[in-house]
Amino acid sequence: MEREKAWELLTKYNQDHFHLQHALTVEGVMRWYANDLGYGDQADHWATVGLLHDLDFEQWPDQHCVKQQQLMHDAGVEEDIIRSACSHGYGMTGVDIEPTQEMEKVLFAADELTGLIGAAALMRPSKSVQDMEVKSLKKKFKSTGFAAGCSREVIQKGADMLGWPLEELMEKTILAMRSCESDVRAAMEKL
Repeated sequence: MEREKAWELLTKYNQDHFHLQHALTVEGVMRWYANDLGYGDQADHWATVGLLHDLDFEQWPDQHCVKQQQLMHDAGVEEDIIRSACSHGYGMTGVDIEPTQEMEKVLFAADELTGLIGAAALMRPSKSVQDMEVKSLKKKFKSTGFAAGCSREVIQKGADMLGWPLEELMEKTILAMRSCESDVRAAMEKL
């Protein structure tokens, strides 16, 4: 799926600043991970999955990852993108699409973590991930009252799926967010 078409589909169902910023962030994070993990030739595919992963969340949060299957089918989205995008809701939204491919496991793990990292960045004087360290993120992770909507259980489960220590997932996702932070900000300024 071409990026322009994916963006049109996303913005058909999402207008909220927060949701669009999250989609762009996860798109950039997934692109970074594809390159980092040796899937550079699939970076556009990984990025598209990241961009569309929450397609239905803004309008149908109670049907998350269920409704978007229909929306994607109706839009002619390829089956592998539908499957991968919906797998991040495994065990949480009534979706039984288990993340089995490395890309799906990365999405499952990093999606929730980007929210925690983003919230932690807003607390920093710089309002940026550029100067964030794993040590400070771990403190926020342990503080269950901070960014309470970000499930620590899902983040840990994602790290376990990948066979990575939690610190490795945190470090890589911070690096991934650093790689796309300025592009996301620039894109949001244009909206």
